[in-house]
Amino acid sequence: MRGVAAAPGLAVGPVKWLASAPVTSPDDARGADTDAEIARAEKAFETVSGRYSAQALEAKGPAADILFMTSALAGDPALLDQVRSGIGSGQPTAHAVTLAVGHFGEQLAALGGMMAERASDLRDVGQRVVAELLGVDPPGIPDSTTPFVLAAQDLAPADTATLDPEKVVGLLTVAGGPTSHTAILAKALGIPAVVACPGAAEIAEGAEVVLDGTAGTVELDPSAQRREEVLAARARQADAPTGPGRTSDGHAVPLLANVGSAADAQLAVDLGAEGVGLFRTEFLFLDRKSAPTVAEQTEQYAEIFRIMGDRPVTVRTLDAGSDKPLPFLNLPAEENPALGVRGLRLSSVDEGALLDQLGAIEAARKATGATVKVMAPMVATAEEASYFAAKAADAGIDTRGIMVEIPAAAIRSEQLGAEVDFFSIGTNDLSQYLFGADRMSSGLAPLHNPWQPALAATIAMVVAGANKRGVKVGVCGESASNPEFACVLVGLGIETLSMAPRSLAGVRARLAAVTLEQCKTAAAAVLAARTAEEAATAARTALGAI
Repeated sequence: MRGVAAAPGLAVGPVKWLASAPVTSPDDARGADTDAEIARAEKAFETVSGRYSAQALEAKGPAADILFMTSALAGDPALLDQVRSGIGSGQPTAHAVTLAVGHFGEQLAALGGMMAERASDLRDVGQRVVAELLGVDPPGIPDSTTPFVLAAQDLAPADTATLDPEKVVGLLTVAGGPTSHTAILAKALGIPAVVACPGAAEIAEGAEVVLDGTAGTVELDPSAQRREEVLAARARQADAPTGPGRTSDGHAVPLLANVGSAADAQLAVDLGAEGVGLFRTEFLFLDRKSAPTVAEQTEQYAEIFRIMGDRPVTVRTLDAGSDKPLPFLNLPAEENPALGVRGLRLSSVDEGALLDQLGAIEAARKATGATVKVMAPMVATAEEASYFAAKAADAGIDTRGIMVEIPAAAIRSEQLGAEVDFFSIGTNDLSQYLFGADRMSSGLAPLHNPWQPALAATIAMVVAGANKRGVKVGVCGESASNPEFACVLVGLGIETLSMAPRSLAGVRARLAAVTLEQCKTAAAAVLAARTAEEAATAARTALGAI
């Protein structure tokens, strides 16, 4: 079976399906006291929201951010008002929750972009509130005394964030996409994952499978020999080389980590990251009613800088908006937030938030002596690049860059390169805008396959423009964590690769097995291919077996 590669690696084991969610009906029994039923529903929402928050406090990295956002969904006043109205009109309490969640979920899904991901999270909120009201267990991870591959229609953050990688050796979903929360958290945990695999729905409970999270394939009923091959491959990865990233002929490729918290930074150091290529700063702003002070920000940034020691850190300024609304920014309601006021565009609403953040970053750098670069997300024009570079320079920041995730910036990379010192390509959003394909739509997941030749062609365009200005180019999108595509990126002229910390070993091992010339040959093969499948096959041929 073929799905979409979401988190690299191989897994073998029996399939176990996620427990099903409780079902409600308009014919369910109704409580006699409307006020008491409303109070009961409010209490259930409060309980579920509190559980998400408690999980978030114990979680690390992106899991914490996602769980905090889901906790906020469970406390949304408009959602609660809809539930109260439904109960008041005579709907059974649990069914009123199902209907309200369905109504708001449809609205989020219609917005597209990253807001569609929130629809899946909202459904999980609803299922857990319903379970609380009915006094039954919520959908959850099945018990098992042996390792297994977890299968589901889709996975919610509350499920994925609590997985034990020693027990759950692979993830397989019918829906989802390569940049969904399932994919992000699977990479963070180091669990191979395949998503958007419709055929998975036909796999029986207990069936043995081999799951390839790098190729996006699922093999049913593997032979004993194939099973041993997979276990041997997993053992080889566990013994992967350490040290700096480089090809077999000595071409250096610094391997960096994407982090969002101090825990992430420590994990990156433990797993041999040569620095941070993407420090997501949103963690400090989420789940707050007021903006963090400059002092608070300085303290948090300095903690991460100290953990990284003399390793360089690239900080991305606040990438809020879209699926990460911040109450204190008073952002306008938008029909399509993914194309709206987010990233650097937030400065048009509240420039002070950007200036405070830049000041805090520079203060933390001075306090720690760290090597720090700063970049802005969602930059489309030379004017925007110039604006950011000037504000960063005013704050005292020496090395200034931008994310390249909008096709306009890719097309004009030479002109934008005249304004900044470096580019970092975010392939997740770049694919979304390049193909006009919602990154959270499982039906469009094939367009977010990194092997799409148009993505490689766009990256090559960015590199060509940057080279004319002496601007360095790295990649911090999820595609960098695919060991074989990472080699293609090197062949395209990418200088640094940044990824989830647990993906470092696989990429390091793959690079160590090929020459720079092989990487260039693989990149040329991808650029010449007609389809994503042809591109992947041609590149793998050029790179050879490992």
